[in-house]
Amino acid sequence: MRYHDTILVVEDDLSYQILIREAFRSVGVKNPVQFADSGSEAIAYLMGEGKFSDRNAYSYPTFILTDLNMPAGNGLSVLEHIKRNEDWDIIPKVVLTSSEDPDDIKKAYKLGASCYHLKPASQAELCQFLRILHDYWMTCKVPAVDITGKQC
Repeated sequence: MRYHDTILVVEDDLSYQILIREAFRSVGVKNPVQFADSGSEAIAYLMGEGKFSDRNAYSYPTFILTDLNMPAGNGLSVLEHIKRNEDWDIIPKVVLTSSEDPDDIKKAYKLGASCYHLKPASQAELCQFLRILHDYWMTCKVPAVDITGKQC
């Protein structure tokens, strides 16, 4: 397994997690897709702590797809955590949320979001969105990172 091929999805809604997993698979994504159900859990994943300590099972992600509004540490806390670590700040961070609040949009970009999108209304639109997103990010060249996400 190549570490740079893992996708981390930060989403607290289990049913939306299932939709995202099915959408990725339906558009042919073979990469590992890992899920964290809160900002706090996503930070633990990035740190390789607790249940995420096995980097063979939980590879450092190629990019992060995060919701914003979650009860246990929101997506902004994930972006802020990553921004504070210059070795990790290189990772593409995609916000996928239902929030159209201009303050959320501004904060997300200030904290290093690569892009900000509203959640698609249907499964077909979600599939189309994730296909475009995956195809785009997987063609981008990013600096090499080691098993912990540190730049090589």
